[in-house]
Amino acid sequence: MIEERVLAERLISYDTSRRDELAAAAGFVKGWLESRDIEVREHDHNGLPVLVADVGPAAGDAPCVVLHGHLDVVPGRPEQFAPRIEGDRLIGRGAYDMKGGLAAMMCALKDVAGQERIRVRFVCVPDEESEELDERSTDDVVKRGLGGDFAITGEPTDLHIGVEAKGVLVMQIDVHGRAAHSSTPWLGDNAVLKAIDVFRAIESLPFSRESSEMFDRPSINLGRIEGGEALNQVPERCRMAVDVRYLPGQDPGEILAQVRAIADIDVTRTFIHPPVTVARTNVYVRALCDAVARSLPDREVMSVGRDGASDAASFIEAGIPAVEFGPAGAGHHGPEEWVSLTSLARYRRALGDFVRALPIWLERSAADARGVLGGLRAVEGGHQQK
Repeated sequence: MIEERVLAERLISYDTSRRDELAAAAGFVKGWLESRDIEVREHDHNGLPVLVADVGPAAGDAPCVVLHGHLDVVPGRPEQFAPRIEGDRLIGRGAYDMKGGLAAMMCALKDVAGQERIRVRFVCVPDEESEELDERSTDDVVKRGLGGDFAITGEPTDLHIGVEAKGVLVMQIDVHGRAAHSSTPWLGDNAVLKAIDVFRAIESLPFSRESSEMFDRPSINLGRIEGGEALNQVPERCRMAVDVRYLPGQDPGEILAQVRAIADIDVTRTFIHPPVTVARTNVYVRALCDAVARSLPDREVMSVGRDGASDAASFIEAGIPAVEFGPAGAGHHGPEEWVSLTSLARYRRALGDFVRALPIWLERSAADARGVLGGLRAVEGGHQQK
């Protein structure tokens, strides 16, 4: 527990909502790995560092597992970057999302460096929390051919395995009103007040009442609103950003159509990030479940749905099965964010156990497949049966 705790504390101390601190933190991660004889390659993405490190057998026929994490955090108060410990809780900005998990991943990478059957690729990106939604470094990593056969992104999941995550539909919406003097507001049409009504209308659209096996509803948030030119004028325009986390199976185009049908608005910009869905029967998922269950024999660890989205979608889009799996804690993006120190140790151990046991799972899966294809025998009448 000590190594991952100390490493997590050091990572939290960097205010990685800032570009200069992101570069410094990436330099620390690179130096820590290289001091343990793990070669690190650094790529530039929009002026920010992306780190990639491989351990295990050289590239070839060996299965490749990606351990993916991010260094960046949402902004916080200065005191949130001074980590503190209260009992089992490590408190600080990014402790849960996801510097604690990143620290444990780094330790797990070191733990499995000596095995020779599974290639493990560590990918550390700087922009998972970025509002620049159109250009993600994880997309670039995958395009460079630095994916694998299976990916684990260390988003916080309380040591459950997230096989489904909602998609993202971000809309920039302009609401139109009519200007007037503030002394006679009844002569105008206040666009800021109308924007609130528009948001309430979005919350009541048909798509918002749908559900799925793992989710009881989509998530809808008004993240930003701005309008008005002068204190003594009724605003004639208001711009807002609405973040919809839609369900697997929902069509973002249909959601957009429902929103655009609202009067007096224009949807001027959108960003769509697809949902994540991975079969629970996937051999990598089953192997990970088994490894986690061995670390946590007294609790259910099977797959869950995640309300938030992550870079796992970048792997899914490229045809690489990916799950979210991270340590326990609470309060991400909030004032008292924390991660469980006990869970960091269990997380590290589960990742190592997963990699070491994976060859047995893959061999068993291949044998099962051969049994399905080759286990037929002839019977009278020319038919075949198992």
